[in-house]
Amino acid sequence: MTKKKLQITLCLGSSCFSRGNKAIVEVVQEYLEDLDMKDSTTFKGGHCFGNCADGPVMIINGRTFNNITPESAISAVDEVLKSQD
Repeated sequence: MTKKKLQITLCLGSSCFSRGNKAIVEVVQEYLEDLDMKDSTTFKGGHCFGNCADGPVMIINGRTFNNITPESAISAVDEVLKSQD
């Protein structure tokens, strides 16, 4: 897999937090380390993105992913990486 620069923002609003975004943070950080992409990725939290009913919400390089779980977060990262090849 080609290493590309990623900009990942995970909503840290109260609704997304109550739906488990803490676990998502841990899984994504570990996955980025496994891919040796921790230094080439900006991974940060953001305030409410306004679509709380569809949370947790994660934005990767401008693409919005809704109803994220730890498993789908990894799939979303992979999808964005593959689309950049």
